[in-house]
Amino acid sequence: MNDLIDKITDSSSTITNDPIVRLLSSGNQNVVGQMIIALSQELNQMSSENLDKAISNGIPAVDISVSLLGSQRLQQISIPMNESALINYNIELNSLANVRDYLVTFITDLLITTSNSIILQSSSLVQLTQATNQLTRNTLMLVSNRCYELSVALYAIFEKISYEDAQSASNQLFQCASNILNAVNGPLQGRTEVLDLDSSRANVISTDYDTDLESAWSNLNLFSDGNDFSTETIEKNRNIYYQKQLANQINSQVTQIISLLTSSLNIHLNIGQSSLMNTSQSFVSLETISIQSLKDRLVKQVENAQFNIPSSFILNTTSNSSISLRSRVDPLASFGNFQNTNLSRSISLSIIDQNGNDVSFAAHQNNPIQLMIPRDPNVLIPSMYLQNVTSIKSTINNLLFNYHYINITSSLPISVHFEIHSLNRSLAYLFIYKFDQTPLLNSSIDLIDGWTLFCPFNLTNDGIYRYFIDNQQTPGHQSLIFGLRELNSAEINNYCLNNSSINTSLPITDEPYDFTSNYELRIYTSGCYYLVENNNWKSDGLTVGPLTNLYETECLSTHLTTFAGGFIVLPAPINWSYVFANADFMRNKTVYLTMIITSIIYIILMIYARFKDKKDIEKLGVTPLADNNKSDHYYYQILVFTGQRTNAGTDSKVYFVLSGENDQTHTRLFSDPHRKIFQRGGINSFIIAVPKSLGLLNYIHIWHDNTGEGSSASWFLKYIIVRDLQTLDKSYFISQQWFAVEKDDGRIERILPIASEAEMQEFSYVLSKKAYHSISDGHLWFSIFSRPPSNKFTRVQRCTCCFVLFFTSMLINIMYYDLSNEANASSETHSGALSIGPFYIAPQQIGIGIMVELFTLIPSLLIVQFFRRIRPRQQVSRLREALYKIQPSRKTSSTNAPAIKKNKSSITFPWWCLFIAYGLSIIIIAVSIFFIIVRGIEFGDVKTQQWLTSVLTGFFSSVIFTQPIKIICLAIFFICFCRNSKDEKETSEYINEDDEFNISDDEEYLHSLESYSLFSSQSRKSINRLNENEVIYARDQRLKEIQMWTIIREFIIYSIFAILVFVITYSNREQHSFSQVNHLRAYFLNQRQTTADYTNINTIDEYWYWLENSFVSNIRAQQWYNGDIPQYLNGFLNDKSNRFIGWATIRQLRIKSELCPDQRVISICEDSYNFFNEETKLFQPGWTTNATTEEFSSSVIKAFNYSTSDELDTYTYIGEFGTYRGGGYVYEFRGRLSDMKTNLSTLHQIDWIDEKTRAVFIQLTLYNPSVQLLTAVTLLAEFLPTGGVYTTARFEPINFYTFTSILQLVCTIFYIFFIIYFITIEIRLLFELRLKYFRQFWSIIQLGIIGCSLGSIGVYFWRFQEANRISQLFEQTNGYVYINLQLAVYVNDILTFLLGYCCFFSMIKFVQLFRFNQRVSLFAETLKSCAKELISFSIMFAIVFMSFLSLFYLLFVSKLSSCSSLLATAQMLFEMTLMKFDASQIVGADAFLGPLCFTLFMLLVVFVCLSMFFSIIIDSFHHAKDNQKEDQIMLSFMVKKFLRWTGLKKLNHEEVQEERDCRMRSQYVSLIEIFSDRIDQLLEAVDKIYIDQKRELSRLDKAGL
Repeated sequence: MNDLIDKITDSSSTITNDPIVRLLSSGNQNVVGQMIIALSQELNQMSSENLDKAISNGIPAVDISVSLLGSQRLQQISIPMNESALINYNIELNSLANVRDYLVTFITDLLITTSNSIILQSSSLVQLTQATNQLTRNTLMLVSNRCYELSVALYAIFEKISYEDAQSASNQLFQCASNILNAVNGPLQGRTEVLDLDSSRANVISTDYDTDLESAWSNLNLFSDGNDFSTETIEKNRNIYYQKQLANQINSQVTQIISLLTSSLNIHLNIGQSSLMNTSQSFVSLETISIQSLKDRLVKQVENAQFNIPSSFILNTTSNSSISLRSRVDPLASFGNFQNTNLSRSISLSIIDQNGNDVSFAAHQNNPIQLMIPRDPNVLIPSMYLQNVTSIKSTINNLLFNYHYINITSSLPISVHFEIHSLNRSLAYLFIYKFDQTPLLNSSIDLIDGWTLFCPFNLTNDGIYRYFIDNQQTPGHQSLIFGLRELNSAEINNYCLNNSSINTSLPITDEPYDFTSNYELRIYTSGCYYLVENNNWKSDGLTVGPLTNLYETECLSTHLTTFAGGFIVLPAPINWSYVFANADFMRNKTVYLTMIITSIIYIILMIYARFKDKKDIEKLGVTPLADNNKSDHYYYQILVFTGQRTNAGTDSKVYFVLSGENDQTHTRLFSDPHRKIFQRGGINSFIIAVPKSLGLLNYIHIWHDNTGEGSSASWFLKYIIVRDLQTLDKSYFISQQWFAVEKDDGRIERILPIASEAEMQEFSYVLSKKAYHSISDGHLWFSIFSRPPSNKFTRVQRCTCCFVLFFTSMLINIMYYDLSNEANASSETHSGALSIGPFYIAPQQIGIGIMVELFTLIPSLLIVQFFRRIRPRQQVSRLREALYKIQPSRKTSSTNAPAIKKNKSSITFPWWCLFIAYGLSIIIIAVSIFFIIVRGIEFGDVKTQQWLTSVLTGFFSSVIFTQPIKIICLAIFFICFCRNSKDEKETSEYINEDDEFNISDDEEYLHSLESYSLFSSQSRKSINRLNENEVIYARDQRLKEIQMWTIIREFIIYSIFAILVFVITYSNREQHSFSQVNHLRAYFLNQRQTTADYTNINTIDEYWYWLENSFVSNIRAQQWYNGDIPQYLNGFLNDKSNRFIGWATIRQLRIKSELCPDQRVISICEDSYNFFNEETKLFQPGWTTNATTEEFSSSVIKAFNYSTSDELDTYTYIGEFGTYRGGGYVYEFRGRLSDMKTNLSTLHQIDWIDEKTRAVFIQLTLYNPSVQLLTAVTLLAEFLPTGGVYTTARFEPINFYTFTSILQLVCTIFYIFFIIYFITIEIRLLFELRLKYFRQFWSIIQLGIIGCSLGSIGVYFWRFQEANRISQLFEQTNGYVYINLQLAVYVNDILTFLLGYCCFFSMIKFVQLFRFNQRVSLFAETLKSCAKELISFSIMFAIVFMSFLSLFYLLFVSKLSSCSSLLATAQMLFEMTLMKFDASQIVGADAFLGPLCFTLFMLLVVFVCLSMFFSIIIDSFHHAKDNQKEDQIMLSFMVKKFLRWTGLKKLNHEEVQEERDCRMRSQYVSLIEIFSDRIDQLLEAVDKIYIDQKRELSRLDKAGL
């Protein structure tokens, strides 16, 4: 025997000489049968010894074998598994499998003659298949087929043989069927090893290897694990794939075998008789009973497997006498689609009528069938896991329960079973659980899905508490979290003392748990499943019963079929809180990253806010004017408000004259040596000293000297407040105007009268004050960046308040998130719910929303007001600080300086409360972060992402839209209804209504400056005040400068935009496109082969020849040049480079037959194709409507069935001779190459293409992985009514990779921003120019750029969506499904068209940008001046051209191909105009008319019309050249500026003198014009002397001198 095994294993050539083999080859049934039985028994003995040896070496029996029915549990050796023993076991296993695979071939060829031969052969097969772990797929397939043949033979002679023979043969065949069913499912269920012979056969390349894309062997998509395409994975899964296929086949065949055997035995059984086959391989019982005896019947099987039939049921049978019960048990359940059944026996019960048909049985839901399904006795039951809970201190985490988390994710419903063994039997426990989140139970929260009490009197003999959750509760949940708490003695007395009546209430406490004893825990899942026809398991209608334990499953069912039970022992659950057990970073990336990123943003904003706060301090302060005179004792405070507009600040020197009823000041200068003044949005405060009170102020005369550089010379003044520091009266001077030579009216000098109360109440003035202040100070987030410098509420404090608000809102949202979801769910059935589409608005949701808003609003308002009302540490007014800052002897501390008197109604806090506010904020943020993380861990990462999306959406919408709109609306409301013009919040740092100044006390200080004094008498300096001519000159220079910078900016912007357009456009072009198209064109069209040249096809026969001899061979990868098999090139073309996406299709469009207009010659005519005469009927092969007796393949039959464009995912196509719809009659090039050739030959023979065919499309989609390029190929053959064939080919390469580089992504983003910028500019121009805008040529160009850009962006997203659809389909199928790219090609063409025009318009735009170049300017001006003449000429030329077009077309339409259509004729005439036409063609067409027409055309069009055209252009050119535009002057200005700036050219003496003269001329003023000003100055000087003398005399009088 060992010698035979060695020979078979080594495939020895001498095996045929072996005496055993000779006997097996004799063909004698008795000899072969007895030899097979003897050899099989010997093999079975060796197999048993090998199995025992492996188990003794520590290999679990359940991993390498399926236990026999009725066998006892094997004693497992508790030693480590020996790897070498497993290797030796597999070697022996594969050797014996090879022998069985060899022996089975001798029995399958034996003849079946009598019942004895059936019994003998079936007995041989039973012995041969007894070791189910040693049966190869080949063995199984042969044995299954043989058993089926034997069953059919037995069924044919069952009436002619005795019951004993029928029973004997049936028993053997039952065992045979059970053996092969267990053998084929063993490797799939992981119960037996995969045999080497099966693995090698599954992965060997067949000799007739075909590169058909749909071939199962080569379809790697079937065998990959996700993205794992490794050879090991592919080979492993390929073997499993074939094993599953065979399992389905054998399962179907075994069902037929059992049906035949049942029918064979059933004929011999009367009521009360039964047939039983109970062996170690199978259990089958067949019993005939009356229908009445079926009620409450207990059908027992082997190993406690049983069916308990209820008393009431529905039985669908017409027989009232007897039925048969067929009960069966198999050692191993089928694999199906669920591996949880790998430890279960398979049990079934069927009811059969007298005719052998299955009878439908249905029990009631409240009184179901009870099933007991045993498990394999060798199932490994791990020991219970010890939970060391006495060492855990719950007070640390303040937990009331010890929580455990388990994963219950399953494709089919499962039940969960708990076994708890307390080490102290006298203890009781409270058990609670909840699905998908932590259960909470205390005096205020009841958030659980179920609970139970474990009391000592419930303990079984083994001391274990048991609890289970059935499979009706677990569907739809991924996890289960349960908590356990030990009851104290008082709770045990209240709830567990009386075992006769259990308290149904819950023992609730708020105290943390305290375990006094440890416990052990074991959790396992079970399930009930039934087998359906496609060999898959289902569970609907089945319930797991309470009697389920570790060794059997109780199922409750309402129907009868084949059942199995599921079983998995779960790993040890976590023995501490779920939150802390699952708090690792990888499981909760979203919540951790959110908190980390938010905290980092907070820190960055705090650093920025602190930096800006320091800058704000520098802006504050009250500045005494440098030109104050120390002898002047009357003081005014002047506040100057600069606007917020662009370039509103100025670097020019600002002068003013303040005038009142009593006096006016001299010309004074605003200056500050310590800080920059008049910045954009700034408030500057100055102190001006005058000799005496000016009285009631009238106006302020203010101007600047325009000395700032560029835009810094301009200034936008909002208004001025002048405050009398003696009387504390305030006067307002409203400006709201530009002081700029280039803005508005171009004035830099204005007289601002004092504002009346009406003017101060004007809407525009109050809105300008309120709106900006509301947004910059009222909007908490915006104020971090735009906070008024004068406000005491600093940016750092605002930033802290913002994040307190943000974290608080996040916390409230996440706490109420689940309640909101529950409200959404419950509102579906709520009577008061309002339905809006898919959303339901219920009272619960409204209440939750209000609660969240209130909880968020209250802490934010409190903390903001707390910060706002904290007083600074030193309360010294800015004005006093300005008065005392330069005298060291005066102390400025808060103790000596008079404190600012606050309004008594305002509640403020001392400065040290700032630390409390910051501490409170940090505590709120820390607590919020902690609970957000805890809640996020409970949610899980996916649910946290959903919550975060909703929170961020609400946050950004609030910050960007809701808050600004609310603030602006409130500002407008208060302006309209609560207007207070004297509300000066933004000047509170400079003006305090409660300040009381005693200026006399400060006089000593004001006059005591020795080394430096701001009030020292200064000599009068010359004041640079521009006259009108200087302003005009400055305006001219400034406007030129602005225009220069506009031109430069425009040039740079359009240059960058053009570069972006080119980068985006050309990056969408694939560099390999031409090579790909060129290769495919040469490959498919075969232009070098005259017999199969696609471009020269003229008849239907030639088209068929090309199709059958060229095309079909090219679409399959065939052998390499050296004869090697093209392995793994499935789906590739024969070029070995391009792979099919799916398969190729050939589609034809046909027309209906019509009656001819003139039926004298022929009655039926076929017209040209159009949408109305297209044929759409269904035909039989041969274009007949009658059924044919000839057999055709399904592909050929389908080719005569019309398919719509929606079914084919095709679209309308425009050909040379017609426009064709997307439907048609389609043949798909699928299957093996030989099958395709056969099908094409058949289609050719039955005239699939005939005289009614008008168009044949061949469409295929290719993918070249080397260059990552998709190519849509369309080969169109148009069959003309005249009998000719016109062929065209189109190859469209597409690359769906969106962004191949970071550069392309960045360019696209900037491109979108540029388009938005251009749209903004053009909208502004449109409002300015109105209809004139559309009359400008460059406006049309700009609209073209914007329109094409917007269109390309829209089409780009359309293309992106289509690419995503195709990519997802490709990813799901790996290219094994046909994908039509026709729509993608159309979209890509539109995108290319739009991007091309973007490039075109962008390049045209450069003509305008280079208009300073003389040549370019002349070109543009020439076209502009001759536009009208060219339009008139075009009309005349069109008339002449159309007349010749008609003439040539009518004369030569049938003689010249270039005149076959109007379009072709027009093309020919344009070629003649350009002198690129061969006149011999016209001469050959007609000897007289040809030359005549040609001569007339040349004279009238070429010589006359073109000469007129040139004359118009030349005349306009001369006109444009004589009129130089201002652009040339601008160019010289720009060049001069550039040369001066770079220092390349310095002004010579003459240029300096000329510029000085020009300046002098502009400054020249007539003496007569300035006479009145001189007189005013004289009178002012005299008045000054007089006043000074009067003052001196008064002083002398007081002194008594």
